[in-house]
Amino acid sequence: MSSGIVTNTSFQQMGALLKDAGSIVVLSHLRPDGDALGSQLALSLSLRALGKKVRVINQDGVPDSLAFLPGAGLIETPGQVAAGPAIDPDLIIACDTASRKRVGDDVAQLIPDGVPWLNIDHHISNERYGEHYYIDPVSPATGQIIYQFLRIENLPVDAEVSENLFVAISTDTGSFQFPNTTAETFRAGAELIDRGASVGHISQALYENYPLRRTLLLGELLKVLEIGNNGQRASWAMTLEMTERLGIQASDTDGLIDHIRSIEGVVVAAFFQEAEDGYVRASLRSKDPDVDVCAVCQKFNGGGHKLAAGVRMRASLREAQNKVLKAIDEALERSH
Repeated sequence: MSSGIVTNTSFQQMGALLKDAGSIVVLSHLRPDGDALGSQLALSLSLRALGKKVRVINQDGVPDSLAFLPGAGLIETPGQVAAGPAIDPDLIIACDTASRKRVGDDVAQLIPDGVPWLNIDHHISNERYGEHYYIDPVSPATGQIIYQFLRIENLPVDAEVSENLFVAISTDTGSFQFPNTTAETFRAGAELIDRGASVGHISQALYENYPLRRTLLLGELLKVLEIGNNGQRASWAMTLEMTERLGIQASDTDGLIDHIRSIEGVVVAAFFQEAEDGYVRASLRSKDPDVDVCAVCQKFNGGGHKLAAGVRMRASLREAQNKVLKAIDEALERSH
């Protein structure tokens, strides 16, 4: 186990919790990415194989880009839950979700009072909510934690569980390229392949199946690319007009920031997205551990990891850019 683990429960205790619970609800954060849904589905499918009654709920459902995940049809939105039988769980599990509010207001309203929560995550900004929590900020993906847990506790890991976990790990490590990727990550990937994960199928579905509108958006963003701080900072902004004109969906922007993160000399990349509700989302990536973008985002009530973080703030697009870019420049100066 990693030295950075923050927990009040062991894998053995987590296993006992799951075995004692007859009915379980498994959640992940709103606007889910591959790690969130892959972890959520992998754990749910393993629990169903044990004969547990499992409900799998996400505020925003499954984006088109991840609809290929085995078991994706199990995920219910709050509207679907409300239209069906009431949930009466013995345990709530939140995967890859740094704060309870990140499950979404509509999901939170569905959860009965008095039900214990198990919080499994890898974000350093996790708020340690729930009666039981296991947080490993050193792990590159929640999917890697889930796999370690399932393997150590000898819980079911079939081909469908393996496929979801491989997606979770691949997406949060930049296809095994980011600095947080460890030897243990590669070992987990190899074992998941042995257990039935299809690398070719997953890679094609994740990285070779983008809609045309995403490429058109990339062209628009390149026109507004800004380089600052002597070439150490790169940023671009997606306006609401771009979103509406191109018909952009939330998952279309996944990975786009890597285009500017990969520029020679750039240490921090920032992607700003103007939303309809008067908010702006900012996603930050750093290539230097001494430039902590999680700390930058926490100044504005965001969070994440040292090298990858985000924040949602009520501001105009230009105001958000000015505030966040100023904080990035201050972090860059402190790192010298």
